[in-house]
Amino acid sequence: MAQLALSESSALQKLTDRALDLKDRIPTPIILIDGRAAAGKTRLANQLAEAVFQADKQLPKIIHMDDLYPGWEGLREGSNYLTQQILAPLSFGKAASWQIWDWKLGERGSGSEPGNGWREFDGGNLLIIEGCGALSRQAAELTQLSVWVEVEPAIRKERFSNRDGNVFDGFWGIWAAQEDEFYQTESSPKLADYLIGN
Repeated sequence: MAQLALSESSALQKLTDRALDLKDRIPTPIILIDGRAAAGKTRLANQLAEAVFQADKQLPKIIHMDDLYPGWEGLREGSNYLTQQILAPLSFGKAASWQIWDWKLGERGSGSEPGNGWREFDGGNLLIIEGCGALSRQAAELTQLSVWVEVEPAIRKERFSNRDGNVFDGFWGIWAAQEDEFYQTESSPKLADYLIGN
């Protein structure tokens, strides 16, 4: 399928239609939503899940890449973890099992909840994965639909700062450098089925 550019205003309906079509044809369809930091990936994933639920009465499963990165320097490792622990098992019809990253403790797992942060997904429902590094060459081969969200850097930087009250501004450059390397190596924007811009 050739890449299709969509405006932000028209994207949700188109993606919802595609998601519902995939659900009719595939037991566990997977949609990837990628883009640079603060591009609006989480918001789009939540809107898409809600729109699918309204039409189909089954709420899709959402996985956030923020739960997979091993810290602020872990974009590449988080992407690899996604493929190994989630996408590869699902592609073989097996359950996916992964352990979330505890950002406060700086390690995988969470002692404050049962199961020490382990999550499972058995399939049988639409899966939406959103976050930087979701769309790699390997991931594209194991999923049915991919989206790249593009927003101007100045807008993204403002959103990033406002989101957490400037607490993480010092990590902006560290994360951006990883994005540069990852997206140049993986050509993620070119891999996407849909390119969404404002």
